[in-house]
This record gives sequence, structure tokens and C-alpha cells, in this order.
Amino acid sequence: MPKGSPELTASRKEEIVNACEMLYQTMSFRDITIKEIGAVTSFTRTSIYNYFQTKEEIFLALMQREYEQWAAELQTLAQEHSSLTAQEFAGALAQSLEQHRQLLKLLAMNHYDMEENSRPERLTEFKVAYGASLDGMRGCVQKFFPETDCERFLFVFFPFLFGVYPYAVATEKQLTAMRDAGMEFRMHSIYEMIYDCVMQLLGGAA
Repeated sequence: MPKGSPELTASRKEEIVNACEMLYQTMSFRDITIKEIGAVTSFTRTSIYNYFQTKEEIFLALMQREYEQWAAELQTLAQEHSSLTAQEFAGALAQSLEQHRQLLKLLAMNHYDMEENSRPERLTEFKVAYGASLDGMRGCVQKFFPETDCERFLFVFFPFLFGVYPYAVATEKQLTAMRDAGMEFRMHSIYEMIYDCVMQLLGGAA
């Protein structure tokens, strides 16, 4: 890590992550390289290696930021309400995750390779953010639905999130292939899938 103020280091890392996020809106993970990311930052491409050693580390940092923001929203949800019905809680979670489409898209990627190609200290930073989202959800479920098996809720809900984006978002190429294959399908929105899953886990009718 180069010498410099913590503020400068944080600012540089944020700029790199922002550049990656911008490219990811129109490019695939496979096509994004450190060279591509460096081309849209205000400093040299080689400087990126002072902060991130692989593009996987940059994507992991982007996902870490998404988890941090979502965890903060979960904590606010628990703090601002004394009680919520199952319908209200399911709606709040569905709306929150609908606004975190980026997180769901990242989860649909090869998460295992992303973690394997990151240094232990970067992975630990990410796990702290992921753990905070688990704790935030745990706090909500325990507060609003104390009769619910909280750990079962987490065990089902968090793995479920890995598959939401591919079922809610399809390219025209994918849609054409499904039609050509004679598949009967209806695309569901992120909101619909999250809401229905939460309602099922809480024992209510979706």
C-alpha cells in the first residue's frame, strides 16, 4: 500500500470501485479488466495494484459496499418500527432488495472464484460486511417475529438471494432461446420473488 493519508487511500479505493460499478452496468464480469477500470479513473492503471491485486478483489469490494448499505437499512428498519406484520416486513424487504439490484446481480456471479482470487485480508473485510447483513436480518426477525425459527429463516433466505437476479432479469437473447425451446415461462419481478419467499418463510400465504 502506498504512503498517504487514510482519506486519500479510501478515496482512491472508492474511485476504483465506482469505476468498476459503472463498467458493470454495460459490460460483463468476464470482459471487465483492470486495464478497462484504470481507463476511467483519474490516476494510472498501474496505481490500481497498490489497492487491489485482482479484478476479483475490486468486485468483492463492490459487493462489500452493497452489503454494508443493505445492513444499515436493515438496522434502520428494526430501529424505526416497534412491530411489523408479515405483509409489511415482506414488503419492506422486497422494496429494499429491489433497490439493491446490483447486489443481487453480483450474487448471481461465480462467488466462489471471486473469493478465492482475493487476498485473505480483503476477504475478511468482505465477510465483516456480509456478517453485518446477517446480523441485521437476524435482529429484524427476532424483534418482529419472535416465534419464527430465525436461523432457519436465514439459512433459507440468504442462499435464495443467489438465484433471484437470473429469474428476474433476462436478456433478449435468453428470452428468445426460451421461446425457441418451447418453454412456458413468466418473468417475475425482484419484488414479487422476495415478497413471496418471505411470506412463505413466515408461514403466511403469499
